[in-house]
Amino acid sequence: MRSVRLEMTAEKVLKSAAPLNSQVLFKGRSCVFIEHNGELYTLRITSNGKLILTK
Repeated sequence: MRSVRLEMTAEKVLKSAAPLNSQVLFKGRSCVFIEHNGELYTLRITSNGKLILTK
């Protein structure tokens, strides 16, 4: 019963939050700025290809 509930929740999340490809977001850059609730954040790609979000 619980696994069915988890599957339904995961399906709901996937439908409501479609993945955004990082190549589309960064457009060849290594850093983007994101404004959220009046705050500015920096999302950058490291030399190892990881993402780091800082305020």
